[in-house]
Amino acid sequence: MNQEAAQLVKMANQIADNFSYHEDAADRIREHLQRFWAPSMRRLIKQHLAAGESGLRASAVEAVQGLETD
Repeated sequence: MNQEAAQLVKMANQIADNFSYHEDAADRIREHLQRFWAPSMRRLIKQHLAAGESGLRASAVEAVQGLETD
């Protein structure tokens, strides 16, 4: 895992931790990433997940899978 992807995984997991007490955690994580992450960041985390190198919490995986990258 490259350093940039590792940092994004760390950040996504921190966001997941913050929303972990909500039933709709994945939706909240996705909304947060969509609103506050640059398209390039969203693209990289999706590529990282698609390559099978997750490291992401389950709710973050679900959120990233639904991200729009543009």
